[in-house]
Amino acid sequence: MAKVKRVPPHEDPHPFNVVYITNPTQDELRKMALEHSPACYVTKYGNVNKIARNKARKAQYTYIIASEKDAHLYSSKVISEERAEEILSDVWDYIHMQGRLIEIQGYYGLGERRFPIQWLYTMPCANIAGMQQVLSFPREAVETKDELKGPYKPVIRVVMVPEFPLPSMPGKQAIIVDLENYITYVIGADYFGESKKGALRMLNDYAYQRGGLVLHAGAKAVTIGGKRLTMTIMGLSGTGKTTTTFSKQGELTQPIQDDMVCLWPGGTISITENGAFAKTYGLLEESEPIIYKGSLDPAAWLENVYTDAEGGFDFSKEALTTEEVKRLRDYLMVTGAPAENLDAYTRGDVKLKDKVDEYGIPADGWDFLVWTQNGRSVIPMARIQGAADLYDIPAVQSMGILNRDEGPDAAMPGIVRFTSTEQAAAYFMLGETTKTSAAGKERGRTRSPFTQPFFPRSMGLQAIRFAELATQILNLQTWLMNTGYVGGDQLDVDAGKALKVKIRHSSAMLEAMLAGEIRWKLDPDFGYEIADVDHPENKSLLEKVPREILNPIIFFEKTDKMEIYRNWVKTMKSARREFLQKYKVDEKIIATIPK
Repeated sequence: MAKVKRVPPHEDPHPFNVVYITNPTQDELRKMALEHSPACYVTKYGNVNKIARNKARKAQYTYIIASEKDAHLYSSKVISEERAEEILSDVWDYIHMQGRLIEIQGYYGLGERRFPIQWLYTMPCANIAGMQQVLSFPREAVETKDELKGPYKPVIRVVMVPEFPLPSMPGKQAIIVDLENYITYVIGADYFGESKKGALRMLNDYAYQRGGLVLHAGAKAVTIGGKRLTMTIMGLSGTGKTTTTFSKQGELTQPIQDDMVCLWPGGTISITENGAFAKTYGLLEESEPIIYKGSLDPAAWLENVYTDAEGGFDFSKEALTTEEVKRLRDYLMVTGAPAENLDAYTRGDVKLKDKVDEYGIPADGWDFLVWTQNGRSVIPMARIQGAADLYDIPAVQSMGILNRDEGPDAAMPGIVRFTSTEQAAAYFMLGETTKTSAAGKERGRTRSPFTQPFFPRSMGLQAIRFAELATQILNLQTWLMNTGYVGGDQLDVDAGKALKVKIRHSSAMLEAMLAGEIRWKLDPDFGYEIADVDHPENKSLLEKVPREILNPIIFFEKTDKMEIYRNWVKTMKSARREFLQKYKVDEKIIATIPK
């Protein structure tokens, strides 16, 4: 059995005794992907699409190397050094047997706030190497001429071996995090998000140890009323973070980042990635032209996006017909669909309605009947129209969070303005939303501190750090926006029994807030500010956004559902306080949630 070298990456940049294919070109990576990555093919647009087994990140299979007695110090499960050594030793043996690794040397960030990261991949995830290379800054864009002459010295490493199964572990896979040495091993998982998260998780810790805080947030430069500022938009996957980041407000809107930024003392931010990792479900050229055109660009990489018989995209694909299952059978088999179920469906022995419920959620073993809503595209920043100059980022003046509320008691106002840094820290810590397509079959409300599963240490540390940093930003505006529904879900909207917060509503609310044109009032139940729908100066906003979205209590009053609303208020107050107390958040922050 191989001896696992547990030392920081900069001490041993090439720990495996293999041939390293270092920084291949995008064309070379495409060729490797088509040759070595299962279920990988070229679409009619000339870009590459991969159908992966995993359709999302798997937090339940993530383990930090630590003793059980220290488990409370971390946000993920822990695995003992002995058990981790046992698994990793087998992985090292396998890598040596394969004899080759693709090495991507890159940076997250530019300038002084740059972090060198090394990604190592076995050949079956050549497509992931291609995607990751797009999102990282190459050495040539970051280093000086003298630095380029010397060896590359990574501080973070991700090793990904998707084809290596772990029958002794849940899900036959494991993401093992060596936090002490900033190394992540992704074993048995073939979803790109694990590569991306493997680096960002470590970056979260690396930045935190240096006084900063990484936000799971998009960012854009907005010029409004002649003033240029940076707005950050936090949100879990599926809440509309990328959509909001690329929507237009004011005279000019320039995307900066779509997923992660670092907040530093003094209120400055630094960037992480050199492109966008965009969710494609429901993508339309009319509503999201930048992401739509970028996803069709030959330089983009796609993952889990449905294509028709001609290789064209259907971004809104849901149920598959028997003919479509026949056509895709080989891919579906490779990604884990049971052969007997595939055959039963294509023969007509099983009907769609027998295995898929009213919300489009399939029974176990029948996931192939409904195409995942977590399709993704990786788009180079150079192919994103109107992107900001990443060397010229204006000061942060506006920070928000997205809550995609859904269900019969969905009652979050369309837009909320926080009255204090402590109140903002409470809701940023709560990270509330409804389970989205990125969560698979799970439904219902969820809370994720600072809307992210990337912070590896005790989550309560984030609220303290955020409050410290936010107080250093003069005239900071903090807010929350509901990107989901009021009073129901899509089925209720179709039946005329609920309201959907549409992209045009979100854009109108943000623009009015940034321009200082909203007249606010205190919400009597929660103490944050909401738009005063009775104020005459909000007339223009009300022409663009229904009053029931701005103040949902109106919806519940009109539909004789005030009991549901009152129960929601009571439940949310207690659940929010309980959640914050569980993470030992500062009492000043907890006190902003009324009892």
